[in-house]
Amino acid sequence: MSIDRTDVDPYVPEFMQKQQAEAVDARSTAFNRRDFIKLTGVAGGGLVIGFSLGVTPGKAQAQVSGTFVANAYVQIVPDGSIVLFSKNPEVGQGVKTAMPMIVAEELDANWDDVRVEQAEISFEKYGAQVAGGSTSIPTNWDPLRQAGATARAMLVAAASAEWGVPAAQLRTENSYVIHDAGNRRLRYAELANRAASLPVPSPDSVTLKARSEYRLLGKRITGVDNEKIVTGQPLFGIDQKLPNMVYATFAKAPQIGARVASANLDAIKEMRGIKDAFIVEQNGTPIEFGPAAPAVLSGVAIVADSTWSAFQAHSQLQVEWDVSSAATDSWSEHMAAARALSARAGTEKLTDKGNVDRAFEQASASAEGFYTYQFASHADLEPQNCTAWFKGDSIEIWAPTQTPQAAVQAVAALLNLPTEKVTLHQLRGGGGFGRRLANDSVCEAAAIAKQVGVPVKAQWKREDDMAFDYYRPGGFHSFKASIDDSGKLSAWDDHFITFAREGSTSPVSAANLSPQEFPANVLDNARISQSVLASGIPTGPWRAPGSNAIAFAVQSFMHECSVAAKRDHLEFLLEVMGDPRWLEPGNSRSLNTERAANVIKLAAEQAGWGRNMPRGRGLGLAFHFSHAGHIAEVIDASVDENRKVTVHHVTVAADIGPVVNLSGAENQCQGSVIDGISTAMGLEITFENGRVEQSNFDRYPILRINQAPSIDVHFLQSDYSPTGIGEPAFPPAAPALCNAIFAATGHRVRSMPLSKEGFSI
Repeated sequence: MSIDRTDVDPYVPEFMQKQQAEAVDARSTAFNRRDFIKLTGVAGGGLVIGFSLGVTPGKAQAQVSGTFVANAYVQIVPDGSIVLFSKNPEVGQGVKTAMPMIVAEELDANWDDVRVEQAEISFEKYGAQVAGGSTSIPTNWDPLRQAGATARAMLVAAASAEWGVPAAQLRTENSYVIHDAGNRRLRYAELANRAASLPVPSPDSVTLKARSEYRLLGKRITGVDNEKIVTGQPLFGIDQKLPNMVYATFAKAPQIGARVASANLDAIKEMRGIKDAFIVEQNGTPIEFGPAAPAVLSGVAIVADSTWSAFQAHSQLQVEWDVSSAATDSWSEHMAAARALSARAGTEKLTDKGNVDRAFEQASASAEGFYTYQFASHADLEPQNCTAWFKGDSIEIWAPTQTPQAAVQAVAALLNLPTEKVTLHQLRGGGGFGRRLANDSVCEAAAIAKQVGVPVKAQWKREDDMAFDYYRPGGFHSFKASIDDSGKLSAWDDHFITFAREGSTSPVSAANLSPQEFPANVLDNARISQSVLASGIPTGPWRAPGSNAIAFAVQSFMHECSVAAKRDHLEFLLEVMGDPRWLEPGNSRSLNTERAANVIKLAAEQAGWGRNMPRGRGLGLAFHFSHAGHIAEVIDASVDENRKVTVHHVTVAADIGPVVNLSGAENQCQGSVIDGISTAMGLEITFENGRVEQSNFDRYPILRINQAPSIDVHFLQSDYSPTGIGEPAFPPAAPALCNAIFAATGHRVRSMPLSKEGFSI
């Protein structure tokens, strides 16, 4: 299928763009092209109903077993429990709760009756199973609703047959079918067997609820795993234990891309608790982000009777590294080169419309600024890990991956096994932010497991996690803008300087800039050009890929423009948005200027925009459109004479369509803001001679709890299809903070992290 790029987010990784495009295609396909299936005779009895998106429309996949699983799955058992399976990985974004809520809403299930289980990994049954790009809710919204509604219709039909009354006289509520005229009701469990004997209704005969009819969606529902998390249940990869399991760590070169020449393996094997130590050769191209590609750096595997013993041996490891093909990147040299390039035109034009030069000639005012942002590490709370058990002709894996199906493909290719011989158990991840989209840690564990022949848990140290990341790439923007004699933004010129591999002009993963990046997409005169610097540093998607840094530069410079125009920033920003419209008509994932204006106005109103502020304190406003979410934020911050920043309060306004789980959505917005402020203030990855200079949180200062501001979140619950919210609230935080600092001090921040300009928090 050809992919219409207007239907996908340009900053979502390419492997996920296909999934987005297929989901858009699926939503436009009539549901009667899908086959619905009902199964009886499963363990536990009762009614099981599910349907499959399938890889081929109109073809259902099913398996009769103890647990039947499909894209949407409902099992009603005799004790009254309703088992719902969540198909996508859970890494803290809340989908394990939100996705079953969608089914439960249309099913009219009592949430107290629901038990949620993690689904097995099966592309044939589910289509894509992936956590990334804030795509879980938008790509599964309609299919999950349809599944719940179909199950409900079958239960109503069963009650209709039981009582001999028309189905139209019946209603459902809280896991009951109710006949008000006859003053009678039956629990779903009492109807399950009869429902299973009835034909499945045609999809087009099932009515979905209007938003006004929702009883569950939009409420605050606690996470289904919360009790297990706080009581220390073994949900995460790092918790896994198997009989006869051994423990491993994997030592890689401090200079990215170097290979093992020799190591003191004999001495390591003599250490207490060490079972084996051996060299693992590089496989694939690990510096290139690719979830389904086998990716193992050259290094030394150490296998021990405990993780502690393995780490102790790691500290005594002596390796001679072959650096002939290693990266030699220097951040200071990249900075100097970017400065030099900024004085010239970009080597490639991404956008050139109208007459930018004439607009500058006719301008009554202008603004210029050179913006810089650093590389950044994902820094998941739970470092990378994986447990694997190689069994000769097959392998079993327990992994907290964001791309489980891609992990199966990668391991199969690495070990030369058929994919059906690779079984992966999806575990909850202790943070993801895009890092667990890559499966290098899974491939490492598989490679080690093949040699040791018993279950092995491969665990990274924090230092490894930070030194061998697929980093958020740094970048540079050399901006110019013109203001006409009426105070309007009349032209925009952005020379974007980014990174590519030696000999290439294509940006590395997550280092691209969309030709339609705001405000170029709303102006008559706009030019975006691009130049590249050669780099050997691995990069990849990082929370709100692209947008996470581009918003800082673009929205901060937009504020420079309003200052140059001597205009109120709220008024200026709304004027730039222009008339209400979709920027790409017919594409519901494009920017809608009315939705943008509405959240900007709401954030400003709730924050008290325009009120008098004490000396040294100011309000900063920023908007960004990311992953189909329209988000505006206002930050209230003060700065003392030592440039110490205090963020007092943050106001978030969001339009992401109907909110599924209000508690989860608020949590994601609040977490995004804190993450955004943390990253903006002090987080950076630098390197010299291909070596990362930060190794732990002492030099990578994550925001502490006592530094976190109060945050209010306000949703405009529109009737558009819902979007995800794990990422869109992140990008506006940094520019809102920088604009607040300007309002408080008159100092324009053009470097991120802000610590580069002497600010602290």
